[in-house]
Amino acid sequence: MPTVLVVEDKASLRQMLEELLRAEGHGVEGMASGSSAVERLRSGGPVDVVLTDWRLPGADGLAVLDAARSVDPTLPVIVMTAFGSIETAVDAMKRGAEEFITKPVDPDLLRLLVSRAIERRRGRRQSLLFAEVASRQMPSIVGDSAALKEVRAETERVSATDATVLLEGESGTGKELFARAIHTLSTRRDRPFVAINCAAIPDTLLESELFGHERGSFTGAAGRRLGKFELADGGTVFLDEIGELTAATQAKLLRVLQERSFHRVGGTSVIQVDVRIVAASNRPLDKLVAQGAFREDLYYRVRVFPIRIPPLRERPEDIGPLVDHFLAELPRELGKKPMALHPAARERLFAYDWPGNVRELRNCLERAMILAEGDVIGERHLRLSPEARIPVATAPPGDEPLTAIRDRAAAAAERAALARALERAKGDRTAAAQTLGLTPRRLEAKLREHGLDG
Repeated sequence: MPTVLVVEDKASLRQMLEELLRAEGHGVEGMASGSSAVERLRSGGPVDVVLTDWRLPGADGLAVLDAARSVDPTLPVIVMTAFGSIETAVDAMKRGAEEFITKPVDPDLLRLLVSRAIERRRGRRQSLLFAEVASRQMPSIVGDSAALKEVRAETERVSATDATVLLEGESGTGKELFARAIHTLSTRRDRPFVAINCAAIPDTLLESELFGHERGSFTGAAGRRLGKFELADGGTVFLDEIGELTAATQAKLLRVLQERSFHRVGGTSVIQVDVRIVAASNRPLDKLVAQGAFREDLYYRVRVFPIRIPPLRERPEDIGPLVDHFLAELPRELGKKPMALHPAARERLFAYDWPGNVRELRNCLERAMILAEGDVIGERHLRLSPEARIPVATAPPGDEPLTAIRDRAAAAAERAALARALERAKGDRTAAAQTLGLTPRRLEAKLREHGLDG
């Protein structure tokens, strides 16, 4: 519910304005003096619109306007006066007033101005976020493997709810892509999506980045700053690399998940927010919990609905569609003509292990397009390490006998099953062998055969 701060020294008029605005569904706070309004604004409690008289005891409407602008540049102020003049109106508008209205106040006009001010404030707060984040559409999730289809299905199911999601997977598998998909498919799609890389922001700044800060809360805090959680109200917050959060920030995040509220750094007022959390980590959070580096209670809060995104080596059948997608997409971004891929280069792409997953594949093709002199990308343009492991049976099928195609597919499936069993057993080869129904010696032989014994 939007909150309107009404500042008017005449009790009868103030009461009439409060009743009018409450009837519109707004929360209303009334103040009889400018000085009390200035103090209220500086206290940090939530206010969405200020409606103030120009002539007030203690401090005038100009002081209220300046206080509102200093604590929150997005906060709209509507000025009222019975002494309407061009000079007064111009002065108020120059100092940042949203609207100017003369007394006696027209109820219909006031309703319109307050409603419009609230919408403008919402737009300003969204514009403080990264423009590219706000404008992106539903991301393309490319691939036809059974593993990717399963992840897509889980994404679609959880998107219809408000459940907290934990995306687990290696670096470069596209966790942010799936986070954006969850937001775009949800009922929050028209509200902000805010992505925060917890590992990329210094510890000293991360809490302020997430929750905002008050003026003077630390050296260099010249004014109030709204945090990403406050700006994302009604939308989705994506916390990438959540395992990198400090203990203090973990505790504050736990409160947000439990109570949907927090304090700005250096503040005392409780800020209520309605955000959905999608978290991601390329390090197993359960291991971090065991090491004492991650709170167990927070772990269970963020792991309401875990989704594991498999690495590219476990779904080699997706390499072809991804290559074709990047060959079509990258020339537009690089300002180049479409380029073809030499058969030897394509075969090399299929044979490579891709430890950096989809991100590495994209970067490889982008680099190759820059290096290629003509309109054909050759194997030498890929610049893939010759020492890289080359898994068995991942080359693309061509004009081959059906038996060769069948053997290739079986080998790829077997390698993926071995890798998955090892991961689920957390490297315990005895447990992985039991899961697969193999003896430990037979498992070791299979791992050597598929290049997984490193």
